[in-house]
Amino acid sequence: MKILVAEDERISREMLTSLLTKWGYDVVPASDGDEAWRLLRGEDDLRIAILDWMMPGMDGITICKLIRDKQKEGRYIYTIILTARDNKEDALAGLEAGADDYITKPFNSEELRFRVRIGKRILDLERYLQDAYQEMKRLATFDSLTELWNRRVVLEQLEKEWDRSVREGKSLSVVLVDIDHFKQFNDRYGHAQGDRVLIHLSQVLRDMVRPYDGIGRYGGEEFLLFLPECDEPHGRLIAERLRQELESRPLKEDKQPLKITASFGGTTFQPAICHCNVAHLLKIADDALYEAKKTGRNRVVWLAINDGAL
Repeated sequence: MKILVAEDERISREMLTSLLTKWGYDVVPASDGDEAWRLLRGEDDLRIAILDWMMPGMDGITICKLIRDKQKEGRYIYTIILTARDNKEDALAGLEAGADDYITKPFNSEELRFRVRIGKRILDLERYLQDAYQEMKRLATFDSLTELWNRRVVLEQLEKEWDRSVREGKSLSVVLVDIDHFKQFNDRYGHAQGDRVLIHLSQVLRDMVRPYDGIGRYGGEEFLLFLPECDEPHGRLIAERLRQELESRPLKEDKQPLKITASFGGTTFQPAICHCNVAHLLKIADDALYEAKKTGRNRVVWLAINDGAL
């Protein structure tokens, strides 16, 4: 862990640097407050700051306040104030300014060691909680198997794209994809193999769609794509390319490659000539998918939106 030591007294600064280095920390020294603040702004890996209360340039209390303002950017810096003042009022003033701890001069080396260790423990806990939060956020956003958007998120994103389509008067194509005979993969090869098939399809879709297209696992072996600013001819073309790519890219297995195909059902929303909501778009795409499966599978069926059905 990297520690900033801001102390204008050379002997005290060198002693702090020597002790902390001996305890296994990477120390960055500063001889005044202005240099300390410059280092804190420039080096993202400084996590603990030991600041002298009184020093040239900015004093330790001012730096503490600035650090807490910078904390809004997401990086927490644990601060320890060094001070010759040993009355309770001064200690409270330092803590109120944003310091996490304080040590009075002349400091005891063992006391310093344990107080720095406490700071490290708190920062380790903060990192653990941040990692746990990010993992919870990821699980709430992405399907754990395919790592695509889950059903809730892909529908939320589709709603946003539909709003934009209405607002800007641009086409939006929606496609549902369903793996052909998926139950047979599970029954014949087991659910683990079925999972690999789902992962394989998700990778093919991810590789082939445009960077700004939306894609998510809609449920079971079904996937949902939405294609912004994409009219019917281009939507059909993209879906057909996806179908052909999947058919030509078998899932590689130890014994023999497994050929996988899927059925595609799509529709296109054009704000200028039709009026419908997302639920109706999905219903039309689902009807198209049903037609693709009913008429032989491994094909693309595209249905126009029928305003009269609303």
